[in-house]
Amino acid sequence: MNAAALLAALAACEGVVLRGDSASWSAAAVLDEVATLSTFLSDCRVLAVLADNSPEWVIADLAALHAGRVHLPLPAFFTQAQLTHALEQTGADALLTDQPDRIRMLNLGYLSVATWRGLAWMRRECAPVDLPAGTAKVSFTSGSSGTPKGVCLSEAGLLQTAAALVDTLATLPLMRHLAVLPLALLLENVAGVYAPLLRGAEIVLPGLAQLGWRGMAGFDARALRGVIEQERPHSLILVPELLKALLAHGQGDYASLRFAAVGGARCDAALITRAWRLGLPVYEGYGLTECGSVVSLNHPGADKAGTVGQVLPHVRVAVDATREICIGSPAFLGYLGDGGKPETSDFSTGDLGHLDHAGFLHLSGRRKNLLVTAFGRNVAPEWVEAALTAQPEIVQAVAFGDARPWLAAVLVALPGVAAETLAGAVARANAGLPDYAQVGDWIVAAPFTPGNAQATGNGRPIRAAIATAYAAAVATLYVNEENLHPM
Repeated sequence: MNAAALLAALAACEGVVLRGDSASWSAAAVLDEVATLSTFLSDCRVLAVLADNSPEWVIADLAALHAGRVHLPLPAFFTQAQLTHALEQTGADALLTDQPDRIRMLNLGYLSVATWRGLAWMRRECAPVDLPAGTAKVSFTSGSSGTPKGVCLSEAGLLQTAAALVDTLATLPLMRHLAVLPLALLLENVAGVYAPLLRGAEIVLPGLAQLGWRGMAGFDARALRGVIEQERPHSLILVPELLKALLAHGQGDYASLRFAAVGGARCDAALITRAWRLGLPVYEGYGLTECGSVVSLNHPGADKAGTVGQVLPHVRVAVDATREICIGSPAFLGYLGDGGKPETSDFSTGDLGHLDHAGFLHLSGRRKNLLVTAFGRNVAPEWVEAALTAQPEIVQAVAFGDARPWLAAVLVALPGVAAETLAGAVARANAGLPDYAQVGDWIVAAPFTPGNAQATGNGRPIRAAIATAYAAAVATLYVNEENLHPM
């Protein structure tokens, strides 16, 4: 699978394939614009795109594939320092953006030379950067540390992932996809753009604000529900935080949906059960940037609660003697600055789990996050956190307790929840956990967001940053630990 095959599939489409806030695009019009934009790319090496979700974003991505240029998607939630890091690390000499003033403030030498479809076309002179051979896209991990890491990805690997998704979901009538996540996130780029285009489906691309994204102000789930009810999509992709936000606002009209994927972080089975009761056909999956985004997926006909689904046919998954999941994927070419392609395409994920006899993948946590209590019990904090956030009153949670007799947590409560109600939610979560994994005490915190550097762009809490910010407060919970919650 390559770019030519993707564009050929697009050429075979009839009717509208991209629909934005102000215009719809037929396949023929998209291909014409891809050819036009490709001429702008003839003398550049790396095209960076910093822009809102729109058909133009997709066309720029396709033009980079068509022209054989490296595409650097830039998430709008990146800080100025992170933008500078990404642009400098890749040697991006061309840039399309709806935020030219923000780019100028970086003082990296970018000058506006033209406009294209309302986006500023910016160029600069800079030294080329040595990228692994075959790099088609550089996707920066979503900031689990202060400096995101650039993952170099191959065209064939990304499109094989998309083709595997099309084959796996072939029996479902998914002919209208609503892009909910930022297109700069690889999951939406591959599963929400390439896969629908290969299928010949229409992709609905509202601006992120229309979908309810509010930056540091959080997410307005009522806006997303309104777009779903208006656009009547057959599929969409959510992260657990968005799913929880939707469920917090009760039942909506989701009758058009046939498949709603949820991934990006562990999702408690109770949350998925609640979604189904409210009419959301949610299926959990698993993936990593290094593996081209999606590795495994539950879907109709192959769905097992508590798992992240069966492994897609384009990847190899093995579990080593320490229970770490290792994945072989054609997508991963290496990291920026690591000197080229790794010796093996097998990638050690750092995730712990196992494959069952039916080929379903079970996750149990991250190796580096594993807590060992003072009683010698191993606890994956993701397990505890999933149980906590499955409660409607708890929006976000991070558990701590390494070398302690019991676990503590930093909780973000639903606005307006009283202390006693929150205590009841923790009690319900604890009821489903063994005694050594129960939360003995907690503190209530402000939301973890990209704006305060305590969450990634897809809403996953950044454990190290939260541990630092709340170290003193958590420590006070253990002052009288000999009198509290012996396990």
